[in-house]
Amino acid sequence: MPKISIMIAGLLLAFSSVQAEVISIADPRYDVPNSDSGVVRPTQGMDMSQVEQKFGAPESKVAAVGEPPISRWIYPGFSVFFEYDKVIHSVIKRDDQ
Repeated sequence: MPKISIMIAGLLLAFSSVQAEVISIADPRYDVPNSDSGVVRPTQGMDMSQVEQKFGAPESKVAAVGEPPISRWIYPGFSVFFEYDKVIHSVIKRDDQ
C-alpha cells in the first residue's frame, strides 16, 4: 500500500502545479487605434446607436441595399458598413479619395 499512496501523492503534487495562461483581448470600448494609421473607428458588433454616441453623426448615410440589408455611414476619415443595425466592417479612407 505505501507505493500506491506515494503515487497518489505524486499525482496530486503534479496537478497542483498546473497553471493557467491569461490571454488579454482588446476591448473596443477603449480609444485604442484599431489600425496602423492610428485612426480609431467603430468595431464589429457595435450597433448604430453606439456608433453615433461614440463618433457623432455621420457626414452622410447611404441607404440599405440587398438582402440582408447593408447600409453605410460616411465619416471624415472612415466609412462604416452595417448589416441591419450592427457594424460588420469599417474602413479607413485612402489619401487619394
